[in-house]
Amino acid sequence: MTSFQRREQLLAIGRSLFAEHGFESTSVEEIASKAKVSKPIVYEHFGGKEGLYAVVVGREMQSLTNALTEALSDAEGHPRQIVEKTALALLTYIEEHTEGFKILARDSPTTDPASSFSSLLGEVSMRVEEILSEQFHRRRISTKGSPFYAQMLVGLTVFTGQYWADSRKASKEQLAAYIVNLAWNGLSRLESKPTLRYVGKHAKSPRSKKDDDRLDSDKGPQRILEDVNESPDDDALESEHPNDDDKS
Repeated sequence: MTSFQRREQLLAIGRSLFAEHGFESTSVEEIASKAKVSKPIVYEHFGGKEGLYAVVVGREMQSLTNALTEALSDAEGHPRQIVEKTALALLTYIEEHTEGFKILARDSPTTDPASSFSSLLGEVSMRVEEILSEQFHRRRISTKGSPFYAQMLVGLTVFTGQYWADSRKASKEQLAAYIVNLAWNGLSRLESKPTLRYVGKHAKSPRSKKDDDRLDSDKGPQRILEDVNESPDDDALESEHPNDDDKS
């Protein structure tokens, strides 16, 4: 076995053990035993358990970052399309990197805070906030709630993904459809049999944003983004009537 092959073997074994037992409960002895090598070999390649763990986390972070960044980068996409792509991107990562996701989601305090899972989620939430703020501004909705809505959407997707990582009772496309159904329609407008509109094997032909907005509005009562479409921004209302509370 070459040095590169040995290194990759140790990384694979370490990733599996970290996913199963966590960082603190995994020892160099266990890693070496699984690889059928002596402890000095592990130290030679990584300097210890911490070094091996850092490489595992770094690789998984890069894979997940790439997947989510690509899904969120479509500036011209319909908002629902971005929600669908992002939910499916996360679930695809979980499906293909289950052990890596379990390690990241556990987010051991020994990791570098700047390269932690929570740090990544913070960056994703900021990007989602930008998208929401842009859409809210275009529809004359107050942007004050954008940071909170962004956290809700990211939290909804991530925690659902964590549950799904241990309990695959639905396909990733069906689960993504459930996530989008709740995130897009809200509890009062849930579809009976949700499907993904833009991504996946059942995706329909691309439409213009205007067509999609009309399709959404034709399905029944207006959703929240359209409910207040004609209402001015909260900030504008406050600036127009700054002393309303003082009137008797």
